[in-house]
Amino acid sequence: MVHLEIHRAHRIGWLRAAVLGANDGIVSTASLVIGVAASNADRSDVLIAGVAGLVAGAMSMAAGEYVSVSSQSDTEAADIARETSELAEQPEHELEELTQMFVVRGLEIGLAHQVAVALTAHDALAAHAREELGISEFTTARPVQAALTSASTFAVGAACPLVSATFGAGRTQIAIVAVSTLVLLAALGALGAHTGGAPTLKGAARVMFWGALAMVVTASIGALFGTVV
Repeated sequence: MVHLEIHRAHRIGWLRAAVLGANDGIVSTASLVIGVAASNADRSDVLIAGVAGLVAGAMSMAAGEYVSVSSQSDTEAADIARETSELAEQPEHELEELTQMFVVRGLEIGLAHQVAVALTAHDALAAHAREELGISEFTTARPVQAALTSASTFAVGAACPLVSATFGAGRTQIAIVAVSTLVLLAALGALGAHTGGAPTLKGAARVMFWGALAMVVTASIGALFGTVV
């Protein structure tokens, strides 16, 4: 039988990293550019700060995602190793444990035992990883994928307000960057929500809110101190 239902769970890993990277790239770079511009800096100084923010941010995102997801991956590997050992040393106990999991989920004891036996015969480790540890092919940590996705999407996101900053100077430059950034954030929020199957308006609104707040704060700081950061 052909399975026609469309699910989005397989997108969780890369989608989270992509949305986080792009959003951080847009917001942090736009905020940096606006903060520096608000301090009455020259356009060249603003662009230099923006480029530095792009490079540093992309590297930081890659390192942060890799370390974070690697920690998750190490934990999963340790749990899998422990489960492998338990299956080898006490298979009957593990079979009973799997049976009770299905009983808790609503199956009668007889049927639960049959399901546990069938899954154990097919792939005992995969069954326990999924049912006991919550680890599946959709949720398995992938450090390299997360790092590359975050870094690349951060760079793309950061490039957008940086390009906007090449137009105008002073208040005009700030206005162009702010407006273009809010439009980009709205599009990113809507796209991320749509890809994940969530309401697009809600996704766009929450991303725009935090982006606008960040730009207001950095603009205020830049205007207050009036110095080039």
